[in-house]
Amino acid sequence: MDATGAILRFQESWPYLAILLFFALYPVVSSLVWISTALMYYWRGERRNDPEEAVLEEYPLVTVLVPVFCEQRVIARTIEGILEIDYPFKEIVVVDDASTDGTAVEIAPFVARGQVRLVRKRHNEGKAMALNDALPLVNGEIVLIMDADAYPDPGILRWMVPHFQSARVAAVTGNPRVANRQTLLAKLQLIEFASIVSLLRRAQRVWGRILTMSGVVGAFRRSALIDVGLYSPEMATEDIDMTWKLQRAFYDVRYEPRALVWMQVPSTLRGLWRQRLRWARGLAQVLRRNEDVLRRWRHRRHWPVFIEAIFSISWAYCVVILIGLWSASLAVGYAPVGVSPIPNWWGMLIGTTCLLQLLVGILLERRYDPSVSRFYYVAVFYPIVYWMLMALVTVVATPRGIVRVPRRGTVTRWRTPREAAG
Repeated sequence: MDATGAILRFQESWPYLAILLFFALYPVVSSLVWISTALMYYWRGERRNDPEEAVLEEYPLVTVLVPVFCEQRVIARTIEGILEIDYPFKEIVVVDDASTDGTAVEIAPFVARGQVRLVRKRHNEGKAMALNDALPLVNGEIVLIMDADAYPDPGILRWMVPHFQSARVAAVTGNPRVANRQTLLAKLQLIEFASIVSLLRRAQRVWGRILTMSGVVGAFRRSALIDVGLYSPEMATEDIDMTWKLQRAFYDVRYEPRALVWMQVPSTLRGLWRQRLRWARGLAQVLRRNEDVLRRWRHRRHWPVFIEAIFSISWAYCVVILIGLWSASLAVGYAPVGVSPIPNWWGMLIGTTCLLQLLVGILLERRYDPSVSRFYYVAVFYPIVYWMLMALVTVVATPRGIVRVPRRGTVTRWRTPREAAG
């Protein structure tokens, strides 16, 4: 059978029909589920945005822990932002993972003034090991872990710390906002964090479990981190792995949308590609390591987030398969087959649902970042540019994460300075 015949025959088979239907149904169904459950989360408590809710009877000591590697350009500004946090009892610890630039020089003035405690490592071993080495040295039971290029809102701790009044709470993830908005790619990530990341975390809180803590900012109960064995240095994404370790130990992990932090995102395709490859590979590693939750009734609250992650990965494969197949069909002179199982108006429904999701996400986030609504026009480019890129990243990285299971005891070192940082 020639290539043309094989292409046409496959487009008449039931696997092709199944791929086509899943490709068409998943964006609509998942988007409606995300929107409805995120609005449910908002209605239950987020809409009450009274600052008095953030007043504590007691203020426990909080350690702000910042792991750094070659962050000379940004670390001083980050420390200045941490010093402006409106919270009475905090210490700042910076762990330098054997930086080779002037990072230590930038930190030195803060150390001399007694504002920062610097822990310097002799060998570079990656973010997870830097955190593991620093955690026994901190004094606070609550530890706010921040990336070196993040700039916190002054009220961040007043929103996060009250959650820890419940002994079940081990971690609270904050709400990262995109600071650099000059390029189209950065604006697309701004829309992504408003309409997908933040929206999905709200929805996941209603489902019962969160897929991942934000690696940019998160507050942790130190004793809970020790209880689950600290971070796993062999994992590509220590934040996703820690989220699952805590929740598997039946700790509560929460999302606090009012805990804002401003972050830098990759502004080039190369930087974004490298970042998202690591994220996708890390997610695949975590799903592989925790696949047994689907067989254990006691871990049933993990099922919605696990299944949704599998569906999302599967949809990415459908996108790449269909684009490749349709391109091959057009290349040999035949229009793609198979539009008939899907009503002609379904494409319009997918587009409308996508825009509705973007609108809901922006409306929820503009309470904290009023300027985000100015970027709604970027939604035009979102399905065309971003969906395709993220689908390709998923297809490339997922097999590596599943097949190459990291050995315990190995370390994943820092991949970046700056632009490609994740």
